[in-house]
Amino acid sequence: MKTLIAQLTSVTSSRRGEHNLRSLARFFMVLGVMITIYSVLFHVLMLREGQEHSWLTGFYWTLTVMSTLGFGDITFHTDIGRLFSIVVLLSGTIFLLILLPFTFIEFFYTPWIEAQASARAPRALSKKLRGHVLVTHLDPITQALIRRLEQYKYQYALVVPEVEEALRLYDQGINVVVGDLDDPEAWSQMQVHQAALVATTASDITNTNVVFTVRGLCQELPIIASASHEDSVDILNLAGTSHVMRLEETIGRSFARRSVGGDAVSHVIGEFGELLIAEAGTHRTPIVGKTLRESKLREHLDVTVVGIWERGKFEAAHADTEIHDRSILLLAGTKESLYRYDELFCIYNVSTAPVLILGGGRVGRSTARALADRDVDYRIVEQLEERVRDPEKYVIGNAADLSVLERAGIRETSTVIITPRDDELNVYLTIYCRQLRPDAQILSRATQERHVSTLHRAGADTVLSYASMGANEVMNLLHHTKILMVAEGLYLFEQRVPAELAGRTIYECAIRERTGCSIVAVRREHGLQSISDPHEALEKDTEMVLVGTSEAQKNFLAAFGA
Repeated sequence: MKTLIAQLTSVTSSRRGEHNLRSLARFFMVLGVMITIYSVLFHVLMLREGQEHSWLTGFYWTLTVMSTLGFGDITFHTDIGRLFSIVVLLSGTIFLLILLPFTFIEFFYTPWIEAQASARAPRALSKKLRGHVLVTHLDPITQALIRRLEQYKYQYALVVPEVEEALRLYDQGINVVVGDLDDPEAWSQMQVHQAALVATTASDITNTNVVFTVRGLCQELPIIASASHEDSVDILNLAGTSHVMRLEETIGRSFARRSVGGDAVSHVIGEFGELLIAEAGTHRTPIVGKTLRESKLREHLDVTVVGIWERGKFEAAHADTEIHDRSILLLAGTKESLYRYDELFCIYNVSTAPVLILGGGRVGRSTARALADRDVDYRIVEQLEERVRDPEKYVIGNAADLSVLERAGIRETSTVIITPRDDELNVYLTIYCRQLRPDAQILSRATQERHVSTLHRAGADTVLSYASMGANEVMNLLHHTKILMVAEGLYLFEQRVPAELAGRTIYECAIRERTGCSIVAVRREHGLQSISDPHEALEKDTEMVLVGTSEAQKNFLAAFGA
């Protein structure tokens, strides 16, 4: 009932609503005058025929004739009376059967439907709303981000300038709010001053306008924006961006880091307080074929192997986990312990064959720069000659052409990196390269999250999702230090030791067996310390850092009520 009253109020409170009500009132006034005049004439003509009826009967006869019901219980017997009946019938047909429906639809029903639509796509958010996230431009990044926001129970709204688009997205289950992206008043109606974060992933120009508008309203609010071009980074920073996402650069560095074509040293991918999280390849190293217990990395180097990536699947580490030639280790340790790891493994996995990069777009060029920083040779296969930067490093041609791939070194390379934006093309190239080189490492990019599993089935060892990396970057800024998304579906998060586990050893708690999470470190007086002994007791009122998938994290929260 409240909703109906609110919708009726919105219909009548606006200037257009007032005009519509006046138009409806004039119509019904004319109709009422006409019915009254016809009723009076009915009495006059009936008296001329010698018939006498009450005034109620006159209104009754007028309405039955005008509405064409024509019961026939009251009739005229003279020609002038019948002529009058024809006039009443025709005017009633025009007014009641034609003008009344169209007038009602135009001035009441249509505005009411629009008010209902506006209620589904509001132009303002509740003044009580706090800690919400405002995002712009629905794309793969924001789609992935919205799923994560819903998972962690964050309230959010997607800002959409057009009502029709907002209604379409609302019907898809997305929370939307209508407003112009460069209108300060619109952002104020979205309670931006009480928001937790604003994320914009539209074009560089639109992002700059959004940042400039929002920063003019809120000086301290975190604002994260994507940038497609390097020149836009400085402009976005000048406009007031808190953090600029260069996802092409991020994916390129990740590809280079995971490539087995260069070295076996650790590469830091995140920080959790004093704790560093790093990845390291195992290709051609002495620990291949050994279990983690046999490798003695924790005992000799004070480095904790958190887990192992195998063909895109993460496995939590335990003492009997076997290390394979293509494994990627996820390491946790201090700066000093990772330095000791690098000293030991820097001599391994030095390859002279160039890494093969398919696609010379922004991601391909970013990957090449990251490989060059590691002194790793590379070759880029690109169709468009205008993208060629260094003729010695580029091979012009179609990556689906075997002769082009052979000129680029497909037979000798240890790693193939597939970087185009088109996911279907990447599936095609992954299948092709896997057939040509069953033993090579294949890394592929995915724009949409839903294509990650398809690329793994096609033969990719590692798939990096453009959407996931963007969403993870926003979530990391939103969570601050409590949760760190280190990779596709893998999280580090901090929780206080549950009361039921206090005083028990890590081995006795069996957290991994019960939830799928593993304890990485414990926060003590001197800061975070890596776990070196599973028989170490967990102290009451201390913080522990755990690693696990989103499902494992849910299991932990459900099991211990944290």
